[in-house]
Amino acid sequence: MAEVAGNTSGNANNGQKFFLDLGSFVGDLNIDDETASADISLEGLEEELQECKTDDVVANILSKGTTLREYAKGVEHNLRQVELDSIQDYIKESDNLVSLHDQIRDCDIILTQMETLLSGFQGEIGSISSDIKILQEKSMDMGLRLKNRKVAESKLAKFVEDIIVPPRMIDIIVDGEVNEEYMRTLEILSKKLKYSDADLMVKTSKALKDVQPELERLRQKAVSKVFDFMVQKLYALRKPKTNIQILQQSVLLKYKYILSFLKEHGKEVYLEVRAAYTDTMNKVLSAQFRAYIQALEKLQLDIATSNDLIGVETRSTGLFLRGREPLKNRSAVFALGERINILKEIDEPPLIPHIAEASSKKYPYEVLFRSLHKLLMDTTSSEYLFCDDFFGEQTMFYDIFAGTGGPFSVIDEHFGTFLLNSFDAIGLMLMIRIIHQHQLVMSRRRIPCLDSYLDKVNIALWPRFKMVFDLHLNSLRNANIRTLWEDDVHPHYVIRRYAEFTASLIHLNVEYGDGQLELNLERLRMTVDDLLVKLAQMFAKQKQQTVFLINNYDMIISVLKFDKFPMKRKMNCKGKWGSIRPFPWPPCLSNEKRYQSHDSCSYYIANLDSGMSVAVIPLL
Repeated sequence: MAEVAGNTSGNANNGQKFFLDLGSFVGDLNIDDETASADISLEGLEEELQECKTDDVVANILSKGTTLREYAKGVEHNLRQVELDSIQDYIKESDNLVSLHDQIRDCDIILTQMETLLSGFQGEIGSISSDIKILQEKSMDMGLRLKNRKVAESKLAKFVEDIIVPPRMIDIIVDGEVNEEYMRTLEILSKKLKYSDADLMVKTSKALKDVQPELERLRQKAVSKVFDFMVQKLYALRKPKTNIQILQQSVLLKYKYILSFLKEHGKEVYLEVRAAYTDTMNKVLSAQFRAYIQALEKLQLDIATSNDLIGVETRSTGLFLRGREPLKNRSAVFALGERINILKEIDEPPLIPHIAEASSKKYPYEVLFRSLHKLLMDTTSSEYLFCDDFFGEQTMFYDIFAGTGGPFSVIDEHFGTFLLNSFDAIGLMLMIRIIHQHQLVMSRRRIPCLDSYLDKVNIALWPRFKMVFDLHLNSLRNANIRTLWEDDVHPHYVIRRYAEFTASLIHLNVEYGDGQLELNLERLRMTVDDLLVKLAQMFAKQKQQTVFLINNYDMIISVLKFDKFPMKRKMNCKGKWGSIRPFPWPPCLSNEKRYQSHDSCSYYIANLDSGMSVAVIPLL
């Protein structure tokens, strides 16, 4: 190969192209038929030849008449030729391959140098990484120590700030006036006092031992000073004609922190302030309500006495007993009339006595009752909210109002006296409805301070109403028929009283549906029915009896203008009255018939004359 290379080099220098004839080296390649055939098995050859019949190459070879051996030699020859051509191509590129080999060797040298350099860099980087890690650990350690020092410094600074007593604070507490700045200073002092008691380590510190006496002296001075200040403000409430609500809202509430300071750092003094306020308001409000009640009593219009009963005969009351206003001796004393308007004025402001007195106007007691309790509701609502806001104690309200000699006692004393002398059943029922409306008002305000009081008043009103109602009922049951009877078929004045009285109570029960009241009215109706029958029997003629009854029932119908009690109806005697059924008839009208209609209302049907209309009158 060296000689070949040398010859090739020499020929190249001479500018001649040299072709290597490898055939001289290789020679003819002969295949040993016997050797090849000895190792080859012809088993299955027939099947394979049959399968190759369809192959295009085999078919092409067989069509030319060439044997497989010859064809194999041709193929082998071609392969050898291709191999020789490849060797020639390789020889042609020998220079390039040598040059490529040199380049690769130079690259190996350079890469080796770079590897050595990078290995050095790697070592240095490892060393630097180790140094960085050490520095990082040192930095973290220094950062932790710095953080600890900052925390310690912060706690120390807070400790110093919380226990130190600035001269300015001392000057304000000792010599300053009680104002907004004073209260801000009280807040700072309160924080220092609470801080000194909050932590055991703070309590045992030497720094606090030095400051503690000063803090205690400041606390005592502040407590004493604000106590004197609050007492002066509370005494201002006792001045005559003082608007308590305005003074509370515009003055006292501005200093409510003083009460918080006293609660925390002067409990005994706080209790004294609380007691002073409770006593002051108890006396002031009691005096105000007492004066207001006295003024209202001058405006009271007396409506009824023990003699103003439904069944009392008018002529039986002597001249001296009837010396009061003539209204008492008329049936209007039992009529509701405009008195019902009081229930529409529940939220109206209370009466101003001197204005009402100047107009010389008198009012039924329920008007005064509403006005008094309206004032009570407004006063208690304001006081309840103020006590909760200023003192933080709702129970103080009860100490003020329910205490000995308090406003509740003043009102109870007055109201108890009134109830003992009240015989006005309509007025009592109006007051019961007023109390109900006032309870709704307080419920809407979400203020429960009057719940028990209003319940107590309501409980006191119902027995008195029942007693007065029973007086009316007994007056009818025990009435002297001969004294009451008049030879006149017109409506009787006692029956008119009953009609107006019943209509008033029914009107007051429309929205309430009080079963107890309905039961009492039914008892009253039955008593009046018996009384009417007895009065009718005093007439000699039955026609007069019938006319008397019809006139009285007609009068009752005209008074009771409610859907539940239909008005008098007239129909032809030949007409039909729906589905009616017989009902017992009073003995004095034995020739008449009493029926009950489909709506369960009782009716009298009286045949006045043949061919005349009949009066259909509901029996109440």
